[in-house]
Amino acid sequence: MAAGLAESRAGILSSTRLHYSAPPFTPRAVQPTILIVDDEKHTREGLRASLEDSFDVYIADNIASAMNVLENETVELMLTDLRLGGEDGMVLIEKALARANPPVVIMMTAYGGVDTAVQAMKRGAYDFVTKPLNVDRLEILIRRALRSRVVEKEVVELKKTVEKKFGLERLIGSSMVMDEIFDTVKQVAPSRATVLITGESGTGKELVAQAIHSLSGRPKEKFVAVHMAAFSAQLLESELFGHEKGAFTGATERRIGRFEQASGGTLFLDEIGEIDKNTQVKLLRVLGEERSFERVGGNTPIKVDVRLVAATNRDLERMVEAGEFRDDLFFRLSVIRIHMPPLRQRIEDIALIVHHFLKVAAEENGKPVREMTSDAVAAMERYPWPGNVRELRGAIERAVVMATGSKITLRDLPPAVRDGSASVQTTGGGIKLQRSGDGGHLNLQDTEHRMIVRALEETGGNITAAAQKLGMSRRTLHRRLKEMRASGEMPPVSEEAK
Repeated sequence: MAAGLAESRAGILSSTRLHYSAPPFTPRAVQPTILIVDDEKHTREGLRASLEDSFDVYIADNIASAMNVLENETVELMLTDLRLGGEDGMVLIEKALARANPPVVIMMTAYGGVDTAVQAMKRGAYDFVTKPLNVDRLEILIRRALRSRVVEKEVVELKKTVEKKFGLERLIGSSMVMDEIFDTVKQVAPSRATVLITGESGTGKELVAQAIHSLSGRPKEKFVAVHMAAFSAQLLESELFGHEKGAFTGATERRIGRFEQASGGTLFLDEIGEIDKNTQVKLLRVLGEERSFERVGGNTPIKVDVRLVAATNRDLERMVEAGEFRDDLFFRLSVIRIHMPPLRQRIEDIALIVHHFLKVAAEENGKPVREMTSDAVAAMERYPWPGNVRELRGAIERAVVMATGSKITLRDLPPAVRDGSASVQTTGGGIKLQRSGDGGHLNLQDTEHRMIVRALEETGGNITAAAQKLGMSRRTLHRRLKEMRASGEMPPVSEEAK
């Protein structure tokens, strides 16, 4: 009966060769498009008759005519025989999958077997079926394959969209403070304004700089990073601006500096607070209206088009007050300021960051570690992380290596994290957590409670001011106060701050 249906619905065939037969046009909803490739006329026509109510079906009888369809039509799935006359269907699979927008491939054959199936799958086939075919089962398989293709395309497109729109995929966090940073980065990145990123070591300042570059109008240009503290004053000047041959002993040839290397792109100056007064003057000139400089030992002005992003873990405003940093350079650098909060200020992000680094560390070390016990997570959320995200990443990798099962337990964590050891240091800038020295272990919860009480006393019970002093978000402080209230340790809070 299938053969009879196939004969009655025969396509447009050449007298000598089948090129391809397109489905007749009838106005209807858009349906998935499939290509059936088989050298047996009754098989291909019978399949078309059985499937054309659900799909737009093209047919072909050999590799050349199949490739003709693929080159001229958008085909979402290809169902091909293993043997196409004297041709190998495996060759067609490789050619089809090598295309820019490849179809999902299902192979069918009367010569089935495990070896053939494995070979077909290795070459990229989605699945493998044997003849005689069960059309109902085949249609289910086709729909499943098409769904997988849609999901894969959505994932790829989503990733492209995220990278194009945000460029923030390496910055992890969902806290309010991180949301504000994401918004600021997206707002300032397309501009040409100079950006100053501040924050403690290990908070991700360079990642922010890279995100600004990715979202700028010059993402394909160079991103050049210079760690200013790594060079002496003389070497730093040469590193930044380059030098002419013979400019100083050892200058045997001209050197192009980082400003010239980054021209058209972004120059990231990390640890900007470490530079001496002479280099500050030279930087000030580059940031002026002329945007020019001379190489060391040269006198020819060189103009560059560079987006400058700087970062520091030092308090530049205090350095300006102390005469250690030029105020005019500070104002030129800080047209836009972004402050990266310490990890203790965004405790609600720790679980997200842990999940990310856990996956990375497990893959890099070949360990089957997939999750962390609740008490281990709690310990990580209690620990103050003086080394911030950088320290947390190291702790996760250490825990993955030490883990003996699929879960990281409390005993796998570094001792300082596991024990919650910390000490308190009060500075002019507020209260800061640090690791305690040997033998100086304190109970972290008690320490934190004392810090909260002290901060509230110093701010007259104002929660907003106390949160800033403690280096944590207002929401986190509210949560801590709720815990303290439950334990009977609630300190006084001003009415207006509640």
